Amino acid sequence: METTDGSAGYATLAEALDGLTRRGFSEQFRVVDGGLQALGTGKRFRPDDLVIREFHRFEGMSDPDDMAIVYAIEGKGGIRGTLADAFGVYSDPATGAVLKNVPIRIATTTPCR
Repeated sequence: METTDGSAGYATLAEALDGLTRRGFSEQFRVVDGGLQALGTGKRFRPDDLVIREFHRFEGMSDPDDMAIVYAIEGKGGIRGTLADAFGVYSDPATGAVLKNVPIRIATTTPCR
């Protein structure tokens, strides 16, 4: 697993989502029309209105279906939330198309132990 928040990281995708929610990334995002929509508020964001604050990638030891990545994203107006996707051959092309235009602004990068 790879992490970018300066901690030892999370063991599972569910643990990451719970931890990020506790840390204020409580909104959930989905890809809509070339941008992201916050599911709770319905507010839509273009890629230039967003910043990726950290991400956590999980690699299945024995099952490629376990490969996932969760992004902690902050939008204009202070909305903070998460977006999860598979990576590799199972990743969603629409998610990749949006996120490639979202800047990553992370204070420190520390590999998992």
